[in-house]
Amino acid sequence: MNIDALLAGRSRAVEASGIRRIFDLAATLKDPIDLSIGQPDFQPPAPLQEALIEAVKSGRNGYTLSQGVPALREKLFDRLAVDVGWRRTDDLGLMVTSGTLGALTLAYMALLDEGDEIIIPDPYFVAYPHLARLIGAHPVFCDTYPDCRMTAERIEPLITPRTKAVLLNSPGNPSGVTLTQRECAEVLDLCRRRNVLLISDEIYDEFVYDDARDPDSGRCPSPAREPGAEEDVLLVRGFGKSYGCTGWRMGYAAGPKTLINEMTKVQQYTFVCAPSISQWGCLAALDTDITPIVQQYQKRRDMALAKLEGLTEVANPGGAFYLYPRVPERLGLTGQQFVEKAVENSVLVIPANVFSERDTHFRISFAAAEDKLEKGLEILAKLLEGKF
Repeated sequence: MNIDALLAGRSRAVEASGIRRIFDLAATLKDPIDLSIGQPDFQPPAPLQEALIEAVKSGRNGYTLSQGVPALREKLFDRLAVDVGWRRTDDLGLMVTSGTLGALTLAYMALLDEGDEIIIPDPYFVAYPHLARLIGAHPVFCDTYPDCRMTAERIEPLITPRTKAVLLNSPGNPSGVTLTQRECAEVLDLCRRRNVLLISDEIYDEFVYDDARDPDSGRCPSPAREPGAEEDVLLVRGFGKSYGCTGWRMGYAAGPKTLINEMTKVQQYTFVCAPSISQWGCLAALDTDITPIVQQYQKRRDMALAKLEGLTEVANPGGAFYLYPRVPERLGLTGQQFVEKAVENSVLVIPANVFSERDTHFRISFAAAEDKLEKGLEILAKLLEGKF
């Protein structure tokens, strides 16, 4: 049978993740310095582990409600009330999802018809454009270079009658750049004026550094903090990056109940529900303080910026655990070519063409052991100096 001839166009239109290709390459090297993976290098805090194990032992291994375990949803409603001021009403919906990517998948499917448009940042998280293409919608790229800030001024010229949503990611992947509260408010105001839904992907909302926190709230800046935002914003958050449990596949979405109901309906016929034991495990996350971990990562960020100072342009990451340096023009290399030089020196980083319509940068993840990170940065610094 010619299976190749049977494959759907939507599948053919999506390329395999460039990050996965780097992972495959890493398997061929002996003890590489891996600064490629966007995964915390710490294990879930003990309360999460204990809660998950107890869930298994107590028999909580079956399906849950599609919208999530009631106890977790109640606690998430309480968290949102404290964090962004969203009071629980009949118009506010909330559901637990299989990771933040699960939440975004459901949102795309519930919102976008064939030919509809969604505006996404460039550079972007790798899944953003491909999710649109899988359902026949069109990703519209908002060029945020050189500072990686997706502002209202940059978004507005891209809105057309086909635009259904704007997808904001702050702190961002691959840059770690974090918008100010004023910038978030301006994007929300634009979306309201143009009758476009604002999706705020805040997977790193707990992983924000001191210099990027909103001075009034002391928290991650978010459009969700603006008055009445629960009527116009789909807020997407998760647990994996902040609590070291990426494989547990745990996220949640909150916003207009009409949209959440549609997403829940789609979940019933796709994911069914988020992993049951993960939901019970993450119930403990909401009482777990990860401030010491974030402070440790802030020190890594500062060390990494110091190592690269004067060698290249790099936007200051206010959160997450990435740097997105530009390959200096004097080297005459694309991002892909620079990464190949790095691989030759046993350092794994990701080229910009994985995250962008450009290939001028590369991503460093500083979610790595500090001795490995320091050694890898020293090698990258030499390459940026042209010492191949």
